[in-house]
Amino acid sequence: MLKMSSMAARRTALAAQGFAQARPSGAVTRRHLQGVLARTQVLQLDSVNVAVRAHYAPLFSRLGNYPVELLDEAAWSHSARRPRLLVEYWAHVACLMPVSDWPLLRWRMRAHKEQPNAYWQSAGGERLAEEVLTAVKELGPITAGALEDQLGLKVERERGRGGWWNRSDVKRTCEYLFATGELTTGTRRGFERYYDLTERVLPPDVFSAPEVSPEDAARQLIAKSAVALGVATEPDLRDYYRLKPQSSQQAVAELVEDGVLEPVAVEGWRHQAYRHVDARTPRRVQARALLCPFDPLIWERDRTERLFDFFYRIEIYVPEPKRIHGYYVFPFLLGEDLVARVDLKADRAAGVLRVPGAFAELGVDHAEVAHELAEELRLMADWLGLDGVVVGKRGDLASRLGALV
Repeated sequence: MLKMSSMAARRTALAAQGFAQARPSGAVTRRHLQGVLARTQVLQLDSVNVAVRAHYAPLFSRLGNYPVELLDEAAWSHSARRPRLLVEYWAHVACLMPVSDWPLLRWRMRAHKEQPNAYWQSAGGERLAEEVLTAVKELGPITAGALEDQLGLKVERERGRGGWWNRSDVKRTCEYLFATGELTTGTRRGFERYYDLTERVLPPDVFSAPEVSPEDAARQLIAKSAVALGVATEPDLRDYYRLKPQSSQQAVAELVEDGVLEPVAVEGWRHQAYRHVDARTPRRVQARALLCPFDPLIWERDRTERLFDFFYRIEIYVPEPKRIHGYYVFPFLLGEDLVARVDLKADRAAGVLRVPGAFAELGVDHAEVAHELAEELRLMADWLGLDGVVVGKRGDLASRLGALV
């Protein structure tokens, strides 16, 4: 069995995610976007907009100052000259993924249809689903709220629940039809989803592509996970597309037999690891990036700790007095290490990027980290169309960073 040092595993993971290559020196184009997607495979969607929405941030981390319209166009518009590149579905979680990957998740759509969970089953049944599909066919793309009005329904909302659970039967039915693949996102405006029939959103050759068996789909998805991760344990590979253990383990075994995956023993890892046969291990990585909490490099927290010796948890749901680092904290990647944690907020009314807290990791050079972080924060503020950076008082980097920006 091949043996790999912990540092080699880290460099392999960084290279797989695109951090071993320099950012574009000129204008960022659709080709650069496709290059990132070929590595990450998916972009996670999340509604939190404290600093920037989750699907935009990984592209900034890898490409620098790019026009967000580039991603919007790739995900939510279509023309003969610039066809849609991405579609929304439950991949890792709610994600943007290449349209060509849609057939690989049809088994998941079928499972949702054959065994809907109790939340969806209580949303109005087949009759409401048929009414929603008919209305979308006639009116789409359309929001769930507009559908409620069009269907003339008096919306009865659940009482005493917040967030996801405070939704109407129409919205829940739309989400059910999204999970079964009958509806998808036609477009978004202000992050609000406009539902449309999937057959009108996907290219005809993708929508009518032959059925992929669950076993073959699992093999292809695990192979994609391995491309994105470089070197990973079986649970790491499984988590990338949230597969079941049995199907993942079988797929890994078959990919090893086919020579796509190589078993490796990584120094300090308790579990067997697998390296994609095409994964590259550079001698050195010279990266600089702010990583949002849902960046695919770090979204699996146990793997992040294994790779970087960096214990990281998002504190959005922690009461403010009990937060250690802040509400929406970006780890800061410098070279090959995660060297700091930065609490960020885009104050659009004031036109500034706020840094309520900045915290250095043990053993790092504070002066170097503050200098590089100040440069990256300026770049982010410019990308977000903000006039500057304002640093608060929390954290051992705050004073030095505030003086620099």
